[in-house]
Amino acid sequence: MRKPTFNAVAAALLSTVACPAHAQPPSTPAPPTAPEPALSDPMPERRVAFPGGVTASTDIVFSTIPGYRPITLDLYRAASASGPRPLVIYIHGGGWMNGHTRQSGAFSDFPAVLADLAARGYVVASLEYRLSREAPFPAAIDDVRTAIRFLKANAASYGIDAGRVGVWGGSAGGQLAALAALDCGAAPGGADKANATQSDCVQAGVGWYGVYDFAIMPKSNIPQAENAYLDCEKASCPADRVAAASPAAHVDRKDPPMLLIHGTEDRVVPVSQSQELAAKLKAAQVPVTLDIIAGVGHSWIGANEAATRAASLRALDLTFRFFDARLKARLKDSR
Repeated sequence: MRKPTFNAVAAALLSTVACPAHAQPPSTPAPPTAPEPALSDPMPERRVAFPGGVTASTDIVFSTIPGYRPITLDLYRAASASGPRPLVIYIHGGGWMNGHTRQSGAFSDFPAVLADLAARGYVVASLEYRLSREAPFPAAIDDVRTAIRFLKANAASYGIDAGRVGVWGGSAGGQLAALAALDCGAAPGGADKANATQSDCVQAGVGWYGVYDFAIMPKSNIPQAENAYLDCEKASCPADRVAAASPAAHVDRKDPPMLLIHGTEDRVVPVSQSQELAAKLKAAQVPVTLDIIAGVGHSWIGANEAATRAASLRALDLTFRFFDARLKARLKDSR
């Protein structure tokens, strides 16, 4: 008797395998649709936990302008917070061309710094803004003002006391923080006019080694960054544009209290920038504290790691104490 070949046996085995003639993939719900283009982001808010019961909600979109990336902020809040808390807004540096919400100077974990401030009784926001290569002045300050209005408009949701708001920044962020503090109250002038009924004024401002008067900045220091930000060669920029970007040009008696901190050895932004703004504020009878840290330069960088750390911690302690003094108590100024 002839034995079946391998191919015949294989065919017979395959014919016995259960394989429905009309097998269907597992059923899944049909995706939902909207009656119009759905432009919102359906991904859940990402949250990061920190010590002290603080949670950071990251990448909250506060401004959407056609043709630009969504502009976002990180928001730090303590879970144990009871009642509205003062708001502190941090604005990063980077020559108006670089940087991000989670970086400042030599601090290797700046989100932990912001979370620590939140644990002390604040809601803390750290902002993105359009960089100078994306859009020059006044785009960045427009974004800062938009963020202030957005946070005030959502004060109830975020546990914010909209009458106690401070701004703080370093380097380019110091310039933006000072400009936001010293030039406010006008109708929204940028591309994003959302929350127009909210005031963009604040009750306290802190600047670390910022540019406060472009007209007197030395020509050799940061010309590329300045020119890109102002969108003109500074030497030939219109005087009114230079003034509009300079916090020192907006000083008046209605300005909120300011803290300015600078290092004596700063070769990027000379210490005279803080000294001259402090003098103008004092002449206008605006409460101002000027602290000069000897032996350190931009970003609190000193001769060695110990000097950098000491200066960084000193600036941070002064900043936290300033906000405690100016924002923890109910302010009479209702700007």
